[in-house]
Amino acid sequence: MNVEKFSPEINKVYFIESHTLIHILSGKGSIQVDFENYFDWQEKAIFLEKGQYIKFLSDNFIVRKIEFSNETKFYSDNVRVLFKHLISLGYIDLMECEECYEFLSKSVITEDSSNIIDVSSKQWYWQNPFKANKEEYQIIFDTKDIIDTEYAHHLTSADLVSLINDRGYNAQTLIKDKIGMSVKHLLSAKRLKEGKKEIAFTDKNIQEISYDLGFKDDAYFNRVFKNSTGQTPKQFRENFDYKNKDLFTQNIIELLQEYHTKERSLEFYANKMNTSIKTLSEKVQLKMNTSLGKLIRLELINTAKLMLIEGESITSISSRLGFEEPNHFSRFFKHYSGVTPSDFKSKKYTL
Repeated sequence: MNVEKFSPEINKVYFIESHTLIHILSGKGSIQVDFENYFDWQEKAIFLEKGQYIKFLSDNFIVRKIEFSNETKFYSDNVRVLFKHLISLGYIDLMECEECYEFLSKSVITEDSSNIIDVSSKQWYWQNPFKANKEEYQIIFDTKDIIDTEYAHHLTSADLVSLINDRGYNAQTLIKDKIGMSVKHLLSAKRLKEGKKEIAFTDKNIQEISYDLGFKDDAYFNRVFKNSTGQTPKQFRENFDYKNKDLFTQNIIELLQEYHTKERSLEFYANKMNTSIKTLSEKVQLKMNTSLGKLIRLELINTAKLMLIEGESITSISSRLGFEEPNHFSRFFKHYSGVTPSDFKSKKYTL
């Protein structure tokens, strides 16, 4: 087992070589995993498997990385839920799992630290994100295992389901009901994600990539890719450009961190970036897969959470974040975080 504490470089691609836990010790902002951006990561434990990557879209993170060498543990049906990501990133909120938090807060990480996997698995099932029983989870993740193995082999969704021992369930209906996506959609999403990796991180030509993914016609692959991403494979490769630091992303994040408590207008940030609102909005969407307005709101929510954890009053937070009335802040916070400020404050244990 390898344990490392470090401050990751902004926008650097960190490739995952083995089953890994990323513990966000401090810092705020967004991260990117396999071309998807995620937000609000303080005191989270993120689980990644070989072949994935992670980027930190802010330069103030401090993280602990734990790479596990005992691969046999990860063949457990109960453990794979942490690593086989479906529609969201596998993580544990340490502020809702005191046992996990205490385990990772030990001053010395010992060889038995792989036990955090078992603790986290229990927490994941307790969270029950798909509202399924354990047997249903195994069918869902059996399907995911097969997709990960067979995605490039010209399988139809019917072929895929026929490979699954459905234990009396209709796998297609179950997955649609619990995840909200069809097996066909999951298969297409896997092919698209692997296509993005090949385009971004290799020098292979597009025709070769399309064949590797099971497309018989590279022109069809180009159409599918553009319909899904809004860019051609060539444009995607040029825009991602992982070998160079993306100064645009860094600049907009730094502006948001400095001004989000005082400025919320898109015009302000467009002026700071010396561009129009339309151009800035389009570039944020292209580079960060989200909207500028959402980034501003997320900065406000993250700052409010930190203030609540530190014991600041709702009235004080409301004033410091520029809300006219505390009840306006409370409505805003509940709308974008799902809980009231008071509920958030009461359910978090003291850090």
